[in-house]
Amino acid sequence: MWEGILAGLGTAVSLQALLFLCAGCLAGTFIGMLPGLGPMTAIALMIPIASTLEPAVGIIMMAAVYYGAIFGGSTSSILINAPGVASTVATSFDGFPLARSGQAGKALAIAALASFTGGLISAGCLLLAAPLLATLSLSFQSSDYFALMVLGLVSVAAFAGSGAMLKALLMTVLGLMLATVGTDPGQGIPRFTLGQVDLIDGISFLLLVMATFALAEALLAILRPADDSLRQQEQQAMQRLGSIAISAQEARQMTPVVGRSSLLGFFIGLLPGAGATIASFLAYGSEQRIAPKTQRDSFGKGSIRGLAAPEAANNAAATGSFVPLLTLGIPGSGTTAILLGALIAYGVQPGPLLYIDAPEIFWAVIVSMWLGNVVLLVLNLPLIPYIAKVLAVPSRYLLPLILFFSVTGVYLVSFNPFDIQLMVLFAAVAVLFRLLDFPMAPLILGFILGGMIEENLSRALLIYDGSWSFLWQRPLTMGILTVAAAVALGPSAVTLYKRLMGR
Repeated sequence: MWEGILAGLGTAVSLQALLFLCAGCLAGTFIGMLPGLGPMTAIALMIPIASTLEPAVGIIMMAAVYYGAIFGGSTSSILINAPGVASTVATSFDGFPLARSGQAGKALAIAALASFTGGLISAGCLLLAAPLLATLSLSFQSSDYFALMVLGLVSVAAFAGSGAMLKALLMTVLGLMLATVGTDPGQGIPRFTLGQVDLIDGISFLLLVMATFALAEALLAILRPADDSLRQQEQQAMQRLGSIAISAQEARQMTPVVGRSSLLGFFIGLLPGAGATIASFLAYGSEQRIAPKTQRDSFGKGSIRGLAAPEAANNAAATGSFVPLLTLGIPGSGTTAILLGALIAYGVQPGPLLYIDAPEIFWAVIVSMWLGNVVLLVLNLPLIPYIAKVLAVPSRYLLPLILFFSVTGVYLVSFNPFDIQLMVLFAAVAVLFRLLDFPMAPLILGFILGGMIEENLSRALLIYDGSWSFLWQRPLTMGILTVAAAVALGPSAVTLYKRLMGR
């Protein structure tokens, strides 16, 4: 193992590898900042360049683009509430309120430091335990993934304020319903498409998230009453960058959150098909649940814990996702599927023997993640004052830009005008829901997890000949579902207990 690490270190610190590592980090960061673009787009753009490089250098560059895009994706979420990448949706819950309150610099600094720490911790875990963790991930079956998705849905309680649990559940169900639109993965026939050929492939995540967050936010800003004094105060707050310094008290508050979320994100990243999105939502939900009562109400309004948790988790999960890719040859997402294709194009076959047959590639990629996270931090912190200048743009200019990025980002994915019409419809409905105080996060979570739940449940039922006995026959499945039940029923049980004790 240590011989392989030394070989990988020698490859990763070569001049060519370092140059393309920095280039990949820079390209990924800036592409990730653009609403509507993300890691898949960034890596796809880099493939022509990577194909001219040596395998180890090419994969190092594309890996840097991957976690660079995750790192930079938080910027648009924080500054303009336009999370074009699924894994940064949770970042916008508290990052955008912080930016609107005149603390954009601090929000970007917290996101950068949490991302850096999450990536560093995850890279360390990956370096020390990759072969062992590959064996662990093999023990997960479809029923276990189904249970994990259910646990993810249960975290919907984290997005429900006092008395809003029913609204959150209704939005989750609506998200699950939207996820069923398209072609049935089991039978291959269209369903719930209303006869529209354009819906056969289902509803795009980017379309839904840009409609419910970015476009709806712009429409709400237009619909707000014209209170000149209020707008002037808000504009002054938006123009203030605020200090990027983090106080000692805030650092003490962040440290355990980042540590817990990094480990959770890394573990979720190990599981093929789970990924950074689920990790960010679970981290956000778990932190809100364990937060002191005095801090719990601040979630969704500019909580430091609520910003640091998903940022640490999604970067840790991005690094952890390389375990199933490199050691099992299993892509856990569309992004890692592109990386898998790149490896195969190089003539490198990922699998359990990769770290034996090609240690210079296996360990070089892992070692480069340490260097890459340092490069990302060095690149991003000095740029924060310039990045945050977008907030100084007057709303009469910023709103058209948000509309432009929303429409252009969705159109460039499919080049289909129908998607623009559907996005406008969803945005109008989202505005209505938000005016009625329905939370949008459960809708997105239900939509993201809907397809995964259906796919893994179908496989589990197929393996067990249509029987639901896997729910109690597999200890791991039953254990995860027990945790999900405890998370779901815990708050109600605590409330009931307090009432009984009060009597």
